[in-house]
Amino acid sequence: MRRSRLAGALVTALALALAATGCGGNGGTGGTEQRASAQAAGAADRADRVEPLAATPEPRLPVTVDSADGRKVTVTSTDRIVPLTGSLSEIVFTLGLGERVVARDITATFEQAAKLPVVTRAHDVSAEGVLSLRPTLVLADTTTGPAEAIGQIRAAGIPLLVVAPAQSLGEVGRRIDAVAGALGVTAAGTELKERTERRITAVQKDIPAREGGREPRVAFLYLRGSASVYLLGGADSGASSLLEAAGAVDAGKESGLTKDFTPITSEALAKAAPDAILVMTKGLASVDGVDGLVKIPGVAETPAGMDRRVVSVEDGVLLNYGPRTDEVLKSIVDQLHADEK
Repeated sequence: MRRSRLAGALVTALALALAATGCGGNGGTGGTEQRASAQAAGAADRADRVEPLAATPEPRLPVTVDSADGRKVTVTSTDRIVPLTGSLSEIVFTLGLGERVVARDITATFEQAAKLPVVTRAHDVSAEGVLSLRPTLVLADTTTGPAEAIGQIRAAGIPLLVVAPAQSLGEVGRRIDAVAGALGVTAAGTELKERTERRITAVQKDIPAREGGREPRVAFLYLRGSASVYLLGGADSGASSLLEAAGAVDAGKESGLTKDFTPITSEALAKAAPDAILVMTKGLASVDGVDGLVKIPGVAETPAGMDRRVVSVEDGVLLNYGPRTDEVLKSIVDQLHADEK
């Protein structure tokens, strides 16, 4: 199966790190906390819950839908749903069908899903765990595996829909439509898609004009200090669309990095020359906060490192491109443009 931008170097490491550190709480970042980091922590706390639609939709079944792996999938019941990624769980819950979800992936970090049993870790599905819950529908994406587990679930006669991952703001609606269609709640999907798009547009309208018109350069760094993983995002990291929508330049992409991620080097950072650094909250905590971040070779010499200018967003939501993407975008805008507001 084709893997998304997030999947390549990032998604497995992210999920493994979440499994090792646990999903609860943000953890301390250590060192000197900057205003932007404090704002990010508050935004992460607010993002720990999803906001379901006001009315709970009633599925109209059966439906037959196209799976991203080329199959046709017929869904006759949504009484027991198992989404195998956190982002898919987020969509199901926000559509108002969270009470029908019986398991979660470890990256489903929001509060409403917290008590569900975990059946997927690091995109390593436990087929036995899934089947033991007697699901009537399993939702996966193209990063879900191993293939043997997916095959085992299908061989048991369970409808399993593969949803293509969203890789940019422009694809948020498509992903919502795909999930809503499989659940038999197409109208609710349209409502959620329109709500999400409306909220994203509203955030963009609130971006302040910068003096001189120069957009800040922002480097997306993927950090897992416990595993000695330090990566600089490029054109395919998945963060470019968010940064550009937030009125910024993706410094890694602009510096010529065409892949998803590349190991951080002083030379690469010097070429990127970021004014700010975007990180995931747990990634920042894993290097002991801003104090530890600037000790990574090359960071302290960048404009971002010298100003200790860091934008931090919760791991479980940053690159989901789903119903909470407006909150992610607002958090980035608020932190990045704090001086202009």
